[in-house]
Amino acid sequence: MRQLIAVFALLVSLVACGTHENASDGTRMQVQGPYLLMSGTITSRTPANFARHLAENPRIDTVVLGQIDGSIDAAATHLMGRQIRKAGLATELRSGSVVDSGGVELFIAGVTRRMAPGAALRVHSWRNGYREGRSFPRQSPKHQMTRRYMAEMLGNDAFYWFTLQAAPSDEIHEMTAAEIRRYGVLTQP
Repeated sequence: MRQLIAVFALLVSLVACGTHENASDGTRMQVQGPYLLMSGTITSRTPANFARHLAENPRIDTVVLGQIDGSIDAAATHLMGRQIRKAGLATELRSGSVVDSGGVELFIAGVTRRMAPGAALRVHSWRNGYREGRSFPRQSPKHQMTRRYMAEMLGNDAFYWFTLQAAPSDEIHEMTAAEIRRYGVLTQP
């Protein structure tokens, strides 16, 4: 019985930590002229923080992603990506930028997408409980939200299927220049 209580307490604390983490904005944003510099983790609060920065700084025309270690809320990432696209903003990676997972989904929202030498885009599959995204059949509803978002941003869903195969959810794959070209991730070198 003690073990069952201990396991239950651990699960409750893990859920509470995830909820608390998503309730805070894990991103840092700073405005420098027409640039909004962003780093950290995308959470449910990131789109509201982003919208506030845009409202307060109408000169912003480019979102510069620095170190983005991903997202803990795919819906929030897609919401912010659509905000970027609707506002007609560019996205940019500077030398030393490392953008992982959901951060790549945010990057592809830019109307213009630039990447300096020395920057990295890194992708992997998602995981739903104990199953990798690539283990679900292609017609599974589990694919629809992100597949549709990527098709909306890039014109087709080929990049989505690539990310599922590039690496399992507990690993990461740094995209090569050829892969970046093949999937139309950049609009400018």
